[in-house]
Amino acid sequence: MSTETRRKIVDARGTYCPGPITELFKAYKESNDGDILELLATDPAAKSDVKAWTKKSGSEIIDIIEEEGHTRIIIKVKKAR
Repeated sequence: MSTETRRKIVDARGTYCPGPITELFKAYKESNDGDILELLATDPAAKSDVKAWTKKSGSEIIDIIEEEGHTRIIIKVKKAR
């Protein structure tokens, strides 16, 4: 089993609810504890959706960055052992 931290970009730009959170969840299911997911989203609801999802999943938002034309949300995956 690899303990290497992986980083994955989830590009959900141009999709709207529930698109960004659905794409993030797909990436989460394929991730390991400690991996980093970066969600790129144009949907203004993505920030609040991800905040609610991280509370439920136990994962952690590392940063939310407003970039030109989209938001980048960086998440550290935490999975129950």
